[in-house]
Amino acid sequence: MPASNPDGFVIGVDVGGTKVAAGFVDPAGRITQQVRNAMVVTRDAADGFAAVKAAIDSLLAVSPQKRAHAIGICSPGPLDPATGVVINPPNLPCWRNFHLADETARLYSLPVKVDNDANAAGLAETLWGAGTGYRNVFYATIGTGIGTGVVFDGRLYHGRTGAAGEGGHMSIDYRGPLCGCGKRGCIEALAAGPAIGRRAQHKLAERIRRDSMLWEFAKSDPDSVTSELVGRADAAGDSLAHEVLLETVVLLSVWLSNIVDLLEPDVIIIGGGVAAMLQPFFADMHAQISDICVNSRGNEIPLLPACYGADSGIAGGAALCAQPVSRSLPSKAPSAVVSK
Repeated sequence: MPASNPDGFVIGVDVGGTKVAAGFVDPAGRITQQVRNAMVVTRDAADGFAAVKAAIDSLLAVSPQKRAHAIGICSPGPLDPATGVVINPPNLPCWRNFHLADETARLYSLPVKVDNDANAAGLAETLWGAGTGYRNVFYATIGTGIGTGVVFDGRLYHGRTGAAGEGGHMSIDYRGPLCGCGKRGCIEALAAGPAIGRRAQHKLAERIRRDSMLWEFAKSDPDSVTSELVGRADAAGDSLAHEVLLETVVLLSVWLSNIVDLLEPDVIIIGGGVAAMLQPFFADMHAQISDICVNSRGNEIPLLPACYGADSGIAGGAALCAQPVSRSLPSKAPSAVVSK
């Protein structure tokens, strides 16, 4: 449903497995006020929705003078963005075929949009962030998992049933490790945060590298190594941690080269906690993508860090209710510049 007052505020809501964040977002994509509450996932659907209501009500109480013209909600999927029904997200067992959009619209008498976090964050980056001015955007968030969003001509691409855009479950090695989705060799199983931690654990255990800072950071327990510790050790100059991250860059480059050959977007934007850790490697990743892909002009596609960090869900929710980018928007001129 189109917004009736495009000059007013939108409420963006980010629903996760442990928290609900809500914020007022202005037409320029600025989050002017936000609150965070605990999410209830272990009880019934009503309790889960009550947590969402509590976050929105807290926001309205903080800034009673502000008036929103719509509410956009990021929720874990699977979900149906056309109907706003949350189907069966593993991280939200309280919601099964829950009509989140309808329930929220009934309560607040406002238009409501619902989509998954990666789709919404990709749209926010297109409208207000690193993708501003680009028509076709590929967005990836790399953290505990890998999620992606595809924006064509300023609009999210959902596919036939709303299930498109699961780029994190593209396999680059059919003999690779088993992913939680049931496939083998998904990029998520190879390059998300837990995979980075596991690779470092194996290297540390195999080589008994007591000279590695990871050994100290993990308190001599290889099994306790996480991707966060790998990033910390690499920043401190640890060679083993650096080796793990270089391998991760190769894996992501192979994956993104496939994206370039399949979609040829105007820009690739990467966000999420792991992406922040890998940002010093972006220039190297950009070069590898260009070398691997078939597209002879792949080097013209910029690889950029996302603008929205921990607030991408709030901004993304709001973006779902914003006016779509004009179809007359020209693509930016090709550039090989990689942002640092």
